[in-house]
Amino acid sequence: FRFGIAAYRKYSSGGGYPNISLSTPLPGIPKPVFASVDGQEKYETKITTLENGLKVASQNKFGQFCTVGILVNSGSRHEAKYPSGIAHFLEKLAFSSTAQYGSKDEILLTLEKHGGICDCQTSRDTTMYAVSAEVKGLDTVVSLLSDAVLQPRLLDDEIEMTKMAVRFELEDLNMRPDPEPLLTEMIHAAAYRGNTVGLPRFCPVDNVDKIDKTMLHSYLRSYYCPERMVLAGVGIEHEQLVECARKYLLDAKPVWGTSTAANVDLSVAHSIFFCSEDDFIPFAVLNMMMGGGGSFSAGGPGKGMFTRLYLNVLNRHHWMYNATSYHHSYEDSGLLCIHASADPRQVREMVEIITREFIQMAGNAGEMELERAKTQLKSMLMMNLESRPVIFEDVGRQVLSTGKRKLPHELCHLISNVTAGDIKRVATKMLRSKPAVAALGDLTELPSYEHIQAALSSKDGRLPRMYRLFR
Repeated sequence: FRFGIAAYRKYSSGGGYPNISLSTPLPGIPKPVFASVDGQEKYETKITTLENGLKVASQNKFGQFCTVGILVNSGSRHEAKYPSGIAHFLEKLAFSSTAQYGSKDEILLTLEKHGGICDCQTSRDTTMYAVSAEVKGLDTVVSLLSDAVLQPRLLDDEIEMTKMAVRFELEDLNMRPDPEPLLTEMIHAAAYRGNTVGLPRFCPVDNVDKIDKTMLHSYLRSYYCPERMVLAGVGIEHEQLVECARKYLLDAKPVWGTSTAANVDLSVAHSIFFCSEDDFIPFAVLNMMMGGGGSFSAGGPGKGMFTRLYLNVLNRHHWMYNATSYHHSYEDSGLLCIHASADPRQVREMVEIITREFIQMAGNAGEMELERAKTQLKSMLMMNLESRPVIFEDVGRQVLSTGKRKLPHELCHLISNVTAGDIKRVATKMLRSKPAVAALGDLTELPSYEHIQAALSSKDGRLPRMYRLFR
């Protein structure tokens, strides 16, 4: 700082500036030492399976706070034998009164003593109860989690409040200007014929009054078994977490009685295409290569301006509002979607532009665009895994579905190994399957499903020509 001021005074009188390159070291300043990053995790992920089948997984991390939670292999895809919406209800009822705590307020006050917060999130295949708190409060946190997951009271008042909350959320969902959540629901329903991951993630309005305590207990008895659970923790010693798991989860008796996995729905998701483990990484790279976004506030290169949906679609067709690629991946299946929006009068043209982009996926990917997509994917992965709650979710989900965890540097290695041939292979395989189509709004100009299917089976992705006598 002093050097900067001195230099400014020396040359502020109008004298000539010295001709020194910015890369030339300054005299008297020590040579900088840069941190080296090898992509290797400092701590390994440790996994222990208890006698009752429950897995305990941990990843240590520097800091005085930890994130600990229970992940259950349970979600909307498991509701085939029940009215849809049970997982949605359980998410809203989480961390309410339990055998040990009289109300949600009591739980929050207990967590506050350890600087803690709690949250529950459900997806199509996983339910996640999580707490972030100080490391020294670990015993209290695991005891609380065990109580919240296995000993909820599910009082009538709480269920009635949940019904109100669910109805409000459904109303809000239909009034949102962004149609993405609704379109995601619709594309899953179309692709999986309303089965497994195609079952509604949000409780349908007609089912809100059907769900009661007896039904919730019946569902919990089938799916909330120790062998379908993982206690995951980030920022704590593995031995400490295992000790707490043995103390509070090994012999814990659920309030609904003995859990049995006999009634578990083991249906495999049959969709428009099957995404195997070997295809998962190439599809993630392909999704990154397609990219896209909104036409408003496009931003700079860091916001994906060099992705195909920007270069080939949004930059060439000013009338399109949005074109974005999405990749939904599950244990036994996957979906690659392109969401697009435009004025109702140009829907047909918009659909043809998107079908042409799908056909071009099976062409040869350019070396530069492929390397850029791989670098962006690795960058996004590493940046997300800076966050403790994200590491927790990654550890929990991987251990729940595969029994082990691939570390970030292993995933980066797999991404680096993706070739243009891999992209062509997975895209060709995808295009051989039947497409799923979902649409919202004024659909007068929407081409028929048969025409869209024909376009995706053609060489150039063009829709069959239509001739009208009157327009």
